[in-house]
Amino acid sequence: MTEPIEAILFDWGGVLIDNPAPGLMAYCAKALDVSIQDYTAAHHRHGEPFQKGTISEAAFWQRVCEDLDRPTPEAPSLWGQAFAAVYAPHRNVFALAERLRARGYRTALLSNTETAAMEFFARQGYDMFDALTFSCAEGAFKPEREIYEITAGKLEVEPQRCVFIDDSPTYADGATQAGMQAIVYEDLEQVKDALKDLGVPC
Repeated sequence: MTEPIEAILFDWGGVLIDNPAPGLMAYCAKALDVSIQDYTAAHHRHGEPFQKGTISEAAFWQRVCEDLDRPTPEAPSLWGQAFAAVYAPHRNVFALAERLRARGYRTALLSNTETAAMEFFARQGYDMFDALTFSCAEGAFKPEREIYEITAGKLEVEPQRCVFIDDSPTYADGATQAGMQAIVYEDLEQVKDALKDLGVPC
């Protein structure tokens, strides 16, 4: 028998906002005057420690620019500039989180993201989440089991009583491996239907 749901966890990019990755790749490629393909390849070679917070943004750009034979960016945070430029919130999904919290459910944001993006989130003043978990602050990222357990611990809810919403099947599967229920996000109505199937009124 499925445990009653007490907490709903939301991914950020691709659920609460448009997936920022394509725009980020294009923005940074243009700033460095390289092709999107070349930038994306370099980014993926060096992105994991940046996203886990084990290297600084400056160190990340040094590694990427050495690969691409380009000067490092002069901007204090090119990644922060890029993130702000492409940020496109899904206001109806934020509103769903707000409604669920008002109805007594615990809510959390769980995101693989970098320090500059985390700081951008803080500046938005969102107040519909009881807990925030960013990979760069935890040294772990989806789909590693640890990051789901960290988030459940912040909410003081057993993983079996959590449902995680993510647009990535891989990250949703990580949640189920950690004992949570999971919904692969397609659109708001599909998510609401899936939550209702789990006994969560929307």
